[in-house]
Amino acid sequence: MFIALIILNALLALAFIGSGGMKTVTPIPRLSERGMTFVDRFPTAFTRFIGIVEVLGGLGLILPVVTGIAPILTPIAAVGLAIIMIGAIVIHARHSEPVIPVVVLTLLSLASAVLGFIYVAG
Repeated sequence: MFIALIILNALLALAFIGSGGMKTVTPIPRLSERGMTFVDRFPTAFTRFIGIVEVLGGLGLILPVVTGIAPILTPIAAVGLAIIMIGAIVIHARHSEPVIPVVVLTLLSLASAVLGFIYVAG
């Protein structure tokens, strides 16, 4: 169980830290050019906020369970990321943008939360 949790969370953390880091440091016009067209519809501060939250959530997937310091934070981070991704599904669907990658990340985040809660409880 622990191995599955670590592998899943490492992959999710890589995706969220990469995506969030890009939203945090890349200029908004470049994000739009790279296909993140939602950034044109929201204030820059909101895009940066989402990026920071994704980076923190990605770190929250790995650090608590690996260090053993407050491992309950790992499944909580996964639930938080799933909530953010549900919002992303709504935004992308409203603007007829592809939602499959976001749905996959949402489901993987929920799977991570379930594994995390089972690991913490057991």
